[in-house]
Amino acid sequence: MIILEKFIAGNLVKCQTGYAFFMPNLINSSWIWEDQIMNKLLEKAALKLGELNSFSKLVPNIDLFIQLHVTKEAVVSSSIEGTQTQMDEALLDEDEISPERKNDWVEVSNYIKALNQAITELEELPISSRLIKKTHQILLDSARGKNKQPGAFRTSQNSSPVSWK
Repeated sequence: MIILEKFIAGNLVKCQTGYAFFMPNLINSSWIWEDQIMNKLLEKAALKLGELNSFSKLVPNIDLFIQLHVTKEAVVSSSIEGTQTQMDEALLDEDEISPERKNDWVEVSNYIKALNQAITELEELPISSRLIKKTHQILLDSARGKNKQPGAFRTSQNSSPVSWK
Protein backbone atom coordinates (compact mmCIF):
# COMPACT_ATOMS: atom_id res chain seq x y z
CA MET A 1 0.00 0.00 0.00
CA ILE A 2 1.15 3.50 -0.83
CA ILE A 3 0.39 6.36 1.53
CA LEU A 4 -0.58 9.24 -0.75
CA GLU A 5 0.84 12.00 1.44
CA LYS A 6 4.25 10.31 1.56
CA PHE A 7 4.45 9.31 -2.09
CA ILE A 8 7.49 10.50 -4.05
CA ALA A 9 6.83 10.61 -7.80
CA GLY A 10 10.37 9.58 -8.69
CA ASN A 11 13.97 10.70 -8.72
CA LEU A 12 16.41 12.50 -10.97
CA VAL A 13 19.14 10.15 -12.11
CA LYS A 14 22.41 11.74 -13.18
CA CYS A 15 24.26 10.22 -16.13
CA GLN A 16 28.03 10.24 -16.61
CA THR A 17 27.51 12.63 -19.52
CA GLY A 18 26.28 15.33 -17.15
CA TYR A 19 22.66 14.98 -18.22
CA ALA A 20 19.92 13.77 -15.93
CA PHE A 21 16.60 12.06 -16.44
CA PHE A 22 13.53 11.53 -14.30
CA MET A 23 12.84 7.94 -13.27
CA PRO A 24 9.23 7.66 -12.07
CA ASN A 25 8.23 5.35 -9.24
CA LEU A 26 5.60 2.70 -9.85
CA ILE A 27 2.00 3.72 -9.17
CA ASN A 28 0.12 0.49 -9.81
CA SER A 29 -0.47 -0.30 -6.12
CA SER A 30 -3.22 0.15 -3.60
CA TRP A 31 -3.40 3.68 -2.26
CA ILE A 32 -4.47 4.97 1.13
CA TRP A 33 -4.58 8.48 2.48
CA GLU A 34 -4.66 9.95 5.92
CA ASP A 35 -6.01 13.39 5.02
CA GLN A 36 -9.81 13.21 4.93
CA ILE A 37 -9.97 16.17 2.55
CA MET A 38 -9.15 13.61 -0.16
CA ASN A 39 -12.51 11.92 0.49
CA LYS A 40 -14.33 15.21 -0.05
CA LEU A 41 -12.39 15.86 -3.26
CA LEU A 42 -13.21 12.37 -4.55
CA GLU A 43 -16.89 12.91 -3.74
CA LYS A 44 -16.84 16.20 -5.68
CA ALA A 45 -15.12 14.53 -8.63
CA ALA A 46 -17.66 11.68 -8.65
CA LEU A 47 -20.51 14.22 -8.56
CA LYS A 48 -19.02 16.17 -11.49
CA LEU A 49 -18.57 12.95 -13.50
CA GLY A 50 -22.22 12.13 -12.83
CA GLU A 51 -23.25 15.59 -14.02
CA LEU A 52 -21.17 15.19 -17.17
CA ASN A 53 -22.71 11.78 -17.80
CA SER A 54 -26.21 13.23 -17.39
CA PHE A 55 -25.36 16.12 -19.71
CA SER A 56 -24.04 13.72 -22.35
CA LYS A 57 -27.46 12.06 -22.48
CA LEU A 58 -29.02 15.43 -23.39
CA VAL A 59 -26.58 16.21 -26.20
CA PRO A 60 -28.09 15.14 -29.54
CA ASN A 61 -24.69 14.34 -31.11
CA ILE A 62 -22.19 13.17 -28.51
CA ASP A 63 -19.48 12.64 -31.16
CA LEU A 64 -19.65 16.33 -32.13
CA PHE A 65 -19.49 17.27 -28.45
CA ILE A 66 -16.36 15.12 -27.97
CA GLN A 67 -14.75 16.47 -31.16
CA LEU A 68 -15.18 20.04 -29.92
CA HIS A 69 -13.37 19.09 -26.72
CA VAL A 70 -10.60 17.39 -28.70
CA THR A 71 -10.26 20.57 -30.79
CA LYS A 72 -10.14 22.73 -27.68
CA GLU A 73 -7.44 20.48 -26.20
CA ALA A 74 -5.45 20.74 -29.44
CA VAL A 75 -5.67 24.55 -29.45
CA VAL A 76 -4.70 24.91 -25.79
CA SER A 77 -1.89 22.34 -25.87
CA SER A 78 -0.46 23.68 -29.12
CA SER A 79 -0.38 27.19 -27.70
CA ILE A 80 2.23 25.93 -25.21
CA GLU A 81 4.49 25.37 -28.23
CA GLY A 82 3.81 28.89 -29.46
CA THR A 83 1.06 28.36 -32.03
CA GLN A 84 -1.40 31.21 -32.40
CA THR A 85 -4.42 29.31 -33.76
CA GLN A 86 -7.66 30.06 -31.94
CA MET A 87 -10.67 27.77 -31.55
CA ASP A 88 -12.65 29.46 -34.34
CA GLU A 89 -9.71 29.06 -36.78
CA ALA A 90 -9.16 25.42 -35.77
CA LEU A 91 -12.70 24.63 -36.94
CA LEU A 92 -12.10 26.07 -40.43
CA ASP A 93 -10.95 24.15 -43.50
CA GLU A 94 -7.35 24.67 -44.61
CA ASP A 95 -8.32 26.69 -47.69
CA GLU A 96 -10.03 29.23 -45.42
CA ILE A 97 -6.85 29.95 -43.45
CA SER A 98 -4.67 32.90 -44.41
CA PRO A 99 -1.16 31.94 -45.59
CA GLU A 100 0.58 33.61 -42.64
CA ARG A 101 -1.52 31.53 -40.17
CA LYS A 102 -1.36 28.22 -42.05
CA ASN A 103 1.68 26.73 -40.28
CA ASP A 104 0.07 27.12 -36.87
CA TRP A 105 -3.23 25.78 -38.21
CA VAL A 106 -1.43 22.68 -39.58
CA GLU A 107 0.07 21.98 -36.16
CA VAL A 108 -3.31 22.16 -34.45
CA SER A 109 -4.89 20.08 -37.21
CA ASN A 110 -2.17 17.45 -36.83
CA TYR A 111 -2.73 17.38 -33.09
CA ILE A 112 -6.44 16.69 -33.67
CA LYS A 113 -5.67 13.97 -36.24
CA ALA A 114 -3.05 12.37 -33.99
CA LEU A 115 -5.32 12.32 -30.96
CA ASN A 116 -8.27 10.93 -32.91
CA GLN A 117 -6.08 8.28 -34.53
CA ALA A 118 -4.61 7.26 -31.17
CA ILE A 119 -8.09 6.91 -29.68
CA THR A 120 -9.14 4.72 -32.61
CA GLU A 121 -5.96 2.64 -32.38
CA LEU A 122 -6.52 2.05 -28.65
CA GLU A 123 -9.46 -0.16 -29.58
CA GLU A 124 -6.94 -2.62 -31.10
CA LEU A 125 -3.56 -1.74 -29.56
CA PRO A 126 -2.38 -1.27 -25.98
CA ILE A 127 -0.51 1.89 -25.04
CA SER A 128 2.80 0.92 -26.58
CA SER A 129 5.91 2.20 -28.32
CA ARG A 130 4.26 1.46 -31.67
CA LEU A 131 1.20 3.54 -30.80
CA ILE A 132 3.29 6.43 -29.46
CA LYS A 133 5.55 6.48 -32.55
CA LYS A 134 2.60 6.35 -34.94
CA THR A 135 0.88 9.21 -33.10
CA HIS A 136 4.12 11.23 -33.09
CA GLN A 137 4.49 10.76 -36.84
CA ILE A 138 1.00 12.19 -37.45
CA LEU A 139 1.67 15.05 -35.05
CA LEU A 140 4.80 16.22 -36.90
CA ASP A 141 3.58 15.59 -40.46
CA SER A 142 4.29 18.72 -42.57
CA ALA A 143 4.70 20.82 -39.42
CA ARG A 144 7.42 22.39 -37.31
CA GLY A 145 9.63 19.45 -36.36
CA LYS A 146 8.96 17.52 -39.57
CA ASN A 147 12.73 17.04 -39.94
CA LYS A 148 13.19 15.84 -36.36
CA GLN A 149 12.56 12.11 -36.78
CA PRO A 150 8.75 11.97 -36.79
CA GLY A 151 7.62 8.59 -35.53
CA ALA A 152 10.92 7.80 -33.81
CA PHE A 153 12.17 8.11 -30.27
CA ARG A 154 14.79 10.78 -29.66
CA THR A 155 18.30 9.39 -29.44
CA SER A 156 19.95 12.51 -28.06
CA GLN A 157 19.36 14.84 -25.16
CA ASN A 158 17.21 17.87 -25.97
CA SER A 159 18.68 20.38 -23.50
CA SER A 160 21.94 21.36 -21.92
CA PRO A 161 23.40 19.32 -19.05
CA VAL A 162 21.91 19.77 -15.60
CA SER A 163 24.14 21.72 -13.26
CA TRP A 164 24.23 20.06 -9.86
CA LYS A 165 24.80 22.16 -6.80
